[in-house]
Amino acid sequence: MNTRPLGKTGLHLPVLSFGASSLGQEFRPVQLDDALSSVHTALDLGLTFLDTSPFYGRGMSEVLLGIALRGRPRDSYQLCTKLGRYSLTHFDFSAKRVEESVHVSLHRLGTDHLDVLLLHDVEFVPLQQIWEETLPAAMKLKAEGKIRAVGFSCYPMKSFHTVLDHFDVDCILSYNQYTLQNTRLADDLIPRLKQNQTGVINAGPFSARLLTQAALPEWLKEPEEVKAAARQAAALCAAENIDIAQLAIQFSCENPDITTTVAGSANPNNIRKWAEWLEKPIPRDLLQAVLKTFAPVHNIGHQEGLPENN
Repeated sequence: MNTRPLGKTGLHLPVLSFGASSLGQEFRPVQLDDALSSVHTALDLGLTFLDTSPFYGRGMSEVLLGIALRGRPRDSYQLCTKLGRYSLTHFDFSAKRVEESVHVSLHRLGTDHLDVLLLHDVEFVPLQQIWEETLPAAMKLKAEGKIRAVGFSCYPMKSFHTVLDHFDVDCILSYNQYTLQNTRLADDLIPRLKQNQTGVINAGPFSARLLTQAALPEWLKEPEEVKAAARQAAALCAAENIDIAQLAIQFSCENPDITTTVAGSANPNNIRKWAEWLEKPIPRDLLQAVLKTFAPVHNIGHQEGLPENN
């Protein structure tokens, strides 16, 4: 698996990384053997950057990931977890909670340090707290050696810019915003991040199943015209005997300005398939046809978090 530098942090991450949200049964019930095997498969195939959060499964993801990593040399993988979001409605970005949250995460993960710590979904709270209280507390832990890089995640581009106007972070994580349908991460934010040598982590290349052959989930927030374009694009790919998910992951991982793309599954077969897809040449004509299909709905997304943060 090829690697790229994470900004000026000194970390080098694989172009495709493992997202452990599925280990927390966020999308379906998961068998223990599948959960552990998915982590081992990811590591064996070079997906050695592992992304989790105390929010995923309300701690279950971190616990299972920690169990799966037992016996693996700590320098053979890199760990990212988050803080601040603990349930669908519970957010706590106080300085006091920063140290508590990291302490608990380190225990669950069975390690003495994190490679990356992210503030999780900051758009759900008044943003001033993030740069005045939360990020300084996280940077204190970095100075103590418990964390190698500090950043934050959110969905709205406006929230990224607002926080970055006030605080220089090591990296950011953006999800569902660099895909076949939505490239706002590259269009709006990456020029600023490159200028400051801020690391770029992209998550959600399949855009919550929008860019797969699976039935679209009821909770998918994208408008109907986006869903219709996605079905049309999937049919175009199927006519060429190609899974649109292959094109989605190839597209997201190709951009050299993005350090890594995070994709998650508790099915080891999916992870093997992703690694195989990255070894294949991108079908350029099909890619152009799919991008043309999405052109009328390009960069259409949804609101997330507080209205004023969108």
